[in-house]
Amino acid sequence: MAPTRVRARVLGFAFALAVVTYLDRICISAAAPSIMRDLHLTVLQMSVVFSAFTLSYSLFEVPSGWLGDVKGPRRVLTRIVVWWSGFTMLTAAARGYSSLVAIRFLFGAGEAGAFPNVARSFSRWFPLRERGRANGVMFLGSRVGGMLSAPVALVIVARWGWRASFVVFGAVGLVWAAAWYAWYRDAPDEHPEVNAEELAWIRQDGGRDGETRGGDRAPAHETPWREIVRSRNLYAICGMYFAFGYGLYFYFTWLPTYLITVLGFSVLGGGLFASLPFLLAGIADVVGGWLSDRLTRTYGLRVGRCYLGCAAFTTCAALVFASTLALPAIAKAVLLAFALASADLALGACWAVPIDVAPDHAGVVSGCMNTLGNLGGLLGPLVVGVAVDRWHSWTFPFYVTAAIYASGGLAWLAIDPTRPIAAAEGQHRVSVR
Repeated sequence: MAPTRVRARVLGFAFALAVVTYLDRICISAAAPSIMRDLHLTVLQMSVVFSAFTLSYSLFEVPSGWLGDVKGPRRVLTRIVVWWSGFTMLTAAARGYSSLVAIRFLFGAGEAGAFPNVARSFSRWFPLRERGRANGVMFLGSRVGGMLSAPVALVIVARWGWRASFVVFGAVGLVWAAAWYAWYRDAPDEHPEVNAEELAWIRQDGGRDGETRGGDRAPAHETPWREIVRSRNLYAICGMYFAFGYGLYFYFTWLPTYLITVLGFSVLGGGLFASLPFLLAGIADVVGGWLSDRLTRTYGLRVGRCYLGCAAFTTCAALVFASTLALPAIAKAVLLAFALASADLALGACWAVPIDVAPDHAGVVSGCMNTLGNLGGLLGPLVVGVAVDRWHSWTFPFYVTAAIYASGGLAWLAIDPTRPIAAAEGQHRVSVR
């Protein structure tokens, strides 16, 4: 009998989740000029608004990832999406600087753990050879959300005001949460549509998929906190993702403003060029996920994950630096678009590595990784705000971003994906060919 393909629908849910996540995040960047006018905010104050989300998102990543390891992604992701959708809609009720900062902080606290819980789900539903592609397809969804959010939000803002855009985007997440809870199961052998052949394919690596009989709750594996905290891999992974998050959040926050107010694009042109990085990055996500798995099977995990990641981040640094040269506005916008695509070429590998090194604790490890990524995202918009507010410079932040991406490329070379994080030093290593 041919194996079923239920895991493809799990991937479809992850794709849709990523779309909704980034619709909600990027909506505020597209609406930022209108919000600043309406609420009388300075550039620095708007930077604090952006970073309030990122700060709380970072603080709650590890606890929410740990809950996914213990309780399973079905219930935890449902809670996450309902929470963030509610606070996305509540953003429309903000009446001033303080209330907007508070709402965005609570929004970030609720959304924390979304991607670590998807990583935990993938550790149960996908064998190692498919994880790079699965993560690539999922993050294609995030870039589709980013690509759609800016122009759609700009249209809604122009017609009905910035508050309406948050109500529309927030409502979409509630639909996803209801469908997820009704259909998904934490363990493949609990899902009635999975046959024995697909289950054997999922378990081909010989590990557990985290399932338990008699309910949808996954077993509460004891978390080896000491081994995790002492692991050199963890710090290299976190350093790598700090660099990724630092550069990424410019696209989530200041890109539309930069395109329209600095480079001189119209609202329509700015919306289109704000979408271009996410279009190119979405393509890069799929290609990079496939390439990571292909290189892993042919040359091993270190080449498929680390060398690919180093090349992608280093190229991104060069493109960001090139965008600061004396070039036409269109050339600058295109260089920034390709810079994000270059970094995203490694995104599937970024999220496959925590599963490679700690499949039973992927929620915790990827939560640590995403915490540092979002701390980078916290700093990025603030650096822009300070540079523009005090020095009237949009160039200096790009120099900093290029340097940080280059350091992230070096951090990739310090990662050893063949060494399990929860194993003692000198124990078994993994080689995939």
